[in-house]
Amino acid sequence: MMLQIPDVLTADQVRKCREALDEANWQDGRVTAGHMAVRAKDNQQLAQDDPLAIEIGDFIVERLGSNPQFMAAALPLKVLPPRFNRYTGGGTYGNHIDNAIFSVPGTPHRVRSDLSATLFFSDPDEYEGGELVVEDTYGSHSVKLPAGHLVLYPGSSLHRVNPVTRGARLASFMWIQSLVREDSQRAMLLDLDTAIQQLTRETPASEALVRLSGVYHNLLRQWSNT
Repeated sequence: MMLQIPDVLTADQVRKCREALDEANWQDGRVTAGHMAVRAKDNQQLAQDDPLAIEIGDFIVERLGSNPQFMAAALPLKVLPPRFNRYTGGGTYGNHIDNAIFSVPGTPHRVRSDLSATLFFSDPDEYEGGELVVEDTYGSHSVKLPAGHLVLYPGSSLHRVNPVTRGARLASFMWIQSLVREDSQRAMLLDLDTAIQQLTRETPASEALVRLSGVYHNLLRQWSNT
């Protein structure tokens, strides 16, 4: 399941984050690449312990926690602290699959990357190229969203970032361990939740809503791996 979530950040929130990120201490992104990915990666990143990365990352996690669409789709158990990257001057990241498990810096905790997410800080007209291209069983999906919008997709997906040939592409990226590991099960739960919400608006007194809500929670109870 691949899902675009609009307006995770407001225009004013994006502007304030951009002002800080434009002055940030960007480093060679290959420092954090694995032995396979290092040959495909050409970008800049903020250090994970950079105070600015921690501050904006905490703010992003707070915003995600209050976003009903994200919560319904991801069913998050853990969110790895968001990271930040910058592509410019031909910067790119070739085809790769993210690590299955990530350590949370400074803690003994680990996060399984059931879902990947990219939150855009640059508008599409600010740069050429830079599309996030995600491959799945239905083909290739090219994503280039307005600033403040987020795309959510399975962490097991083969994906890449096309070369940025003009301007700069700034984004935050993160991984989520879901209460429900299987993507197909999360997709069914989201469809069911969406239908329940629609019926609640249209026929709030329907007794069928109680039964449908029970089905949703019983499926979540069965499929949750906590």
